Amino acid sequence: MRQPDRSKRTGDALRAGDVHARQGAPGVEGIRTSAIAWLLLSLAVLLLDQATKWWAMTAIPDDVAIAVVEGWWNWRRSYNPGAAFGLLGGAGGWQRPVLAALALGVSAYLVYSLYRLPRRAWRLAVPYALVIGGALGNAADRLSRGQVVDFIQWYWRDFFWPTFNVADMAIVIGAVAIAANGLMPPKLSQGQAS
Repeated sequence: MRQPDRSKRTGDALRAGDVHARQGAPGVEGIRTSAIAWLLLSLAVLLLDQATKWWAMTAIPDDVAIAVVEGWWNWRRSYNPGAAFGLLGGAGGWQRPVLAALALGVSAYLVYSLYRLPRRAWRLAVPYALVIGGALGNAADRLSRGQVVDFIQWYWRDFFWPTFNVADMAIVIGAVAIAANGLMPPKLSQGQAS
């Protein structure tokens, strides 16, 4: 008895949108539905970042502090042509394409790493997704405006934390979580426990 042509069945399943067929189909082994879900989180961070920057550009005057929580938190629009905390801000412009390229390179590496993660490795997938979304949000600013729009200012008495944005928050939270994951010992399986 002749075996049915599996490639035709797999092709039909792919056209029909069968996720399980996609995962086992020849030539598309790299598609990981879990990675795609985490990339949607990256997209959400990117969109939230760009929407809040648009709001800041239209609702907050330049360099005017608007109190949100008196004595602690202001809305204050400012621009950062440099890296985090204003580093390289006065470097003359060469830093903008370099920082944008660095953000795109790191994002590409994290997307690649995200696709290689085991399906249940959410403790790394979430931080990777946050860093990707934040890095792309700030890269979009550098490429479109030549500088990053910041609008969240925290302070205590005379100490002012550098003004930041949603992308910066995502990058910091993601980076801290990645570092914390690196410091935690791996879980032992039941067969390894003493």
